[in-house]
Amino acid sequence: MSHDALFTALGVITVGAPVALLVVVGLSALAGWSLSERATSRFTEAAVVVGLIASIAVLALMLVSGRRNVPIELGNWVAIPHEHFHFHLSFMFDRLSVPFTILTFTLVGTIGAFANRYLHRESGYHRFFLLYAVFLVGMVVACLAATIETLFLGWELVGLSSALLVAYFHERPTPVINGQRVWSVYRVSDAALLIAAVALHHLTGEGDFIKLMGQSAWPDGHAALTSAQALFVGLLLLVAAAGKSALIPFSGWLPRAMEGPTPSSAVFYGALSVHLGAFLLLRAGPILDESWLLCAAVFLLGAATAVFAAMAARVQADVKSALAFASLTQVGIITAEIGLGFRYVALVHIIGHACLRTLQLVRAPTLLHDYHSLENAIGEHLPGNSGYIERRMPEQAGVRLYRWALERGYFDALINHYVVRPFLSTFRWCDRMERRWIGALRGAAPGEFEREATPAYPEELL
Repeated sequence: MSHDALFTALGVITVGAPVALLVVVGLSALAGWSLSERATSRFTEAAVVVGLIASIAVLALMLVSGRRNVPIELGNWVAIPHEHFHFHLSFMFDRLSVPFTILTFTLVGTIGAFANRYLHRESGYHRFFLLYAVFLVGMVVACLAATIETLFLGWELVGLSSALLVAYFHERPTPVINGQRVWSVYRVSDAALLIAAVALHHLTGEGDFIKLMGQSAWPDGHAALTSAQALFVGLLLLVAAAGKSALIPFSGWLPRAMEGPTPSSAVFYGALSVHLGAFLLLRAGPILDESWLLCAAVFLLGAATAVFAAMAARVQADVKSALAFASLTQVGIITAEIGLGFRYVALVHIIGHACLRTLQLVRAPTLLHDYHSLENAIGEHLPGNSGYIERRMPEQAGVRLYRWALERGYFDALINHYVVRPFLSTFRWCDRMERRWIGALRGAAPGEFEREATPAYPEELL
């Protein structure tokens, strides 16, 4: 078998293993079959192990053959010959996508084994693993995407599963509210990425990363765009990355995401999903290189996020929120590294931080007990409590800064007013119009289908 055929087979297995898991778990749920916990665990374990082995085999073959960029074409989604317009379904194995894919399988597999015991006999066990499979497919597709529209497919699957897992405990109002908050912010991020994809097709005729960045393998290559075009497209990608990675001003959704189960908090918002925005900026590195203004904007946004998150982490009252902001601090530093052009440093930083944060969040239920034990052994308060800021600054300035950090920079209020409320109001209006249309079609009395169900929570909680 030739190297190309072997690369294709291994690539299809890498993508196909999580897709097969989603098909099995999804079809069983649709058909009403009741998979046992043991069967669900075995299917999950098999899919993750097969995908991990295939991705490691691709890496080994790339090292043996000396190839740094291996594209795998699976045809077109849409093709318009006369307009020279087409959407490719293709994947790319290179120095960026392969380490990210291996990291994804490793951490998701670890969390799958943990969740199998953590959620044992929980009523939402199978629902969790269904969303887990959706997330795994989304991450693998986004990591290996060779075109921006393929990346958008994985990006959407990650966002959908993330928002639904934040609202996992849907019998309580707060997780549902926070799930809506996450979904609303993701809509802004997704809209920016979609506009960037359309702009790339308009400017270059296609969204293929290999052709767009030149034939050089990542991180080399030059984008086929002028400086002004790169600035426009790059700013859209920066907004998309900011929403997905919780950079300011979108930082408020990350601690709210901790309402989900501990396994999802660990692998999604502490390790993988929160780094997807940084991955997008790494993939678009050649676009950043075409505009120093864009690189400066990426650096400044990352640095500002790191400073904000470091202060906010020190005033949090619970371990998971403190870890969320600690994670955001590192994501901000990673973004600043990308803006400075340190692509390999950022990639290694992501891998190390994702592994560390997964371990910390998995241990979060016992971390507070360990903290108190250490505090008692030392005999004094450890640095990092709520008085840390005030002890190092003049009293009035310290109080104001403490209040600002406690309110999370007031970004929550801004996003609530300008993003979440308009988003929910629009969809409630759409819901009323749909009810009115259904009522008209069924010949119902005026207003019968137009009445909305009473919200399960007061509007002011948003």
